[in-house]
Amino acid sequence: MGKKVKKEAEPPPKDVFDPLTIESKKAATVVLMLNSPEEEILAKACEAIYRFALKGEENKATLLELGAVEPLTKLLTHEDKIVRRNATMIFGILASNNDVKKLLRELDVMNSVIAQLAPEEEVVIHEFASLCLANMSAEYTSKVQILEHGGLEPLVRLLASPDPDVKKNSVECIYNLTQDFQCRAALQELNAIPPILDLLKSEYPVIQLLALKTLGIITNDKEARTTLRDNQGVDHLIKILETKELNDLHIEALSVIANCLEDMDTLVLIQQTGGLKKLLSFAENSTIPDIQKNAAKAITKAAYDPENRKLFHEQEVEKCLVALLGSENDGTKIAASQAISAMCENTGSKEFFNNQGIPQLILLLKSDSEEVREAASLALANLTTCHPANAKAVAEADGVDPLVNILSSRRDGAVANAATVLANVAMQEPLRAGLQSHGVSSALLGPLRSANTVVQSKAALTVAATACDVEARTELRNSGGLEPLVELLRSKHDEVRRHASWAVMVCANDELTAVELCKLGALDILEEVNLSVSRKNKFSEAAYNKLLNNNLSLKYSLTGYLSSSDIISDGFYDYGRINPGTKLLPLKDLCLQEPSDQRAVLLVNSKSSDVSPPPSTEDKSSDVGYGRSISSSSSFRRASKEKTKKNSYHFSTGFGSPTEEKSEPPSGRNTALSKGTTKERGSSLLSTER
Repeated sequence: MGKKVKKEAEPPPKDVFDPLTIESKKAATVVLMLNSPEEEILAKACEAIYRFALKGEENKATLLELGAVEPLTKLLTHEDKIVRRNATMIFGILASNNDVKKLLRELDVMNSVIAQLAPEEEVVIHEFASLCLANMSAEYTSKVQILEHGGLEPLVRLLASPDPDVKKNSVECIYNLTQDFQCRAALQELNAIPPILDLLKSEYPVIQLLALKTLGIITNDKEARTTLRDNQGVDHLIKILETKELNDLHIEALSVIANCLEDMDTLVLIQQTGGLKKLLSFAENSTIPDIQKNAAKAITKAAYDPENRKLFHEQEVEKCLVALLGSENDGTKIAASQAISAMCENTGSKEFFNNQGIPQLILLLKSDSEEVREAASLALANLTTCHPANAKAVAEADGVDPLVNILSSRRDGAVANAATVLANVAMQEPLRAGLQSHGVSSALLGPLRSANTVVQSKAALTVAATACDVEARTELRNSGGLEPLVELLRSKHDEVRRHASWAVMVCANDELTAVELCKLGALDILEEVNLSVSRKNKFSEAAYNKLLNNNLSLKYSLTGYLSSSDIISDGFYDYGRINPGTKLLPLKDLCLQEPSDQRAVLLVNSKSSDVSPPPSTEDKSSDVGYGRSISSSSSFRRASKEKTKKNSYHFSTGFGSPTEEKSEPPSGRNTALSKGTTKERGSSLLSTER
């Protein structure tokens, strides 16, 4: 055999690049590697970038500046599963950065991310794809994109994933999406409530909490509440409340129950299974303020339904609410007061609060918190409306003084509520008399000048209720309250105008106040209002007539007649017929006018002796100048002719028809009058002597 020759090794091919292990400490270098065609390099670059992004927000911003986002979006659809998985992991982390979110929306990668939720993908891809969507869904535009690209259905499916991270990310994203009503409707179609309810059994509190928050939103819709009830969701919620170890979930559970209580069928179910008594006992005995507050809110929401109120009353919910008024937490006090306000629609509840509740609410009127005072005043307003016994209870419990103080509050709601309570108290004459000692009329000056129409309306209503006494009208007049009241007659708001007219009508019962109202233009405004079909009301017409009845001179000049109930007194004068809209000058102004050839102004003034009587028939020339008149005092008949000649220009004493103008002489119009109060010569206000 020949000798074997050792075979030499073949040299490597010249066109092949030797393997190179790259170790880089620069992120920019790794970002450049994202454009490599080699799958192994892409996978390792993505893995390095993922670890870098995990370290903090600054690194995420650095990657954005280095331009890593755009090449990474292309890797989401890469054929290699490892590359695709690593790229998805990066986006799950990067999407928490707001600037990255914005760029991702511009690059329109939502469809690529949602595709990673497909059932055949790995759990880790599901985890980070759902994390990316959860981060993105915090923005409104992203919510729209997720819904438009069909992302809701795979998210609902992933609620049943065996991986807790996938469940957490999916339910968080759904919770963000439910802020949109279209999403809530879509969830109902996808039958999402059963898998969400299943999450309440999770051993992870964060998943349970997100599930409850999601249910708290979607159960605002009636269909969702029905589905929840049909799937024994209420039982799950009650069990959570009964479990002390789950006290971190009680607040959110109560929020869901609050929605469920709005549904009568659900409320009956809770009551029949004993859940309602448990709920009330739980709320009353809890030491956590937020739990008590949410329980009161739950009652409030449900109590807007009449049947629910009736059922609550049967369960003595009022006792629980009174107990909550004594809480040290302002939020609980507010919620309890609001619940009482809602329950007031039930007559039985109103009667219950007569002895229990009203004293506690009056105490809250003195709270340092304006929100507490507003809520308490609202409850009292509802309790006293159409319920004289409760209005009396407020007065007897010394509630008037704090209510008057609230009239100067900066919160319009509190002012309107306080005014309502005071108006309700003033409806009873024995109670109305006591209001004046608290300065109610003066305190209403600010509310009457408010820019808020509700406050204006309630303030005017309170004036109408309290100004039934002369003292109240005098206080209102002296404090300057008539001017803003008259201005409210111009309001474009129907209720404000109606209540202001009512108040003016009441105030016009006082002659002095009526005169002042006329000076402020109330009669002119009411006349204009009553000419408008849309603006006039029964009170504006009644107020106008009431003012005329207290100004008979104007009434006679405008209408040409007086009724049998219109009793003229000293100071009545007949100016003659005037057209609507024409202003009747007062006597004081008329006396300053020069004599003219117009008809005489006829005056009734029986008490004064210093005004010249009508000239006798012997003085023919003088008799012609005064026209027809009837003396109402024997003193005039005894007056001397000399005095008549001395006071040659004066108003005739008597009355005549404003239409009787044929006998008017051309000798001039008399322009001076004195309504004397004494019999001494020269003591009158408007002296006619020249």
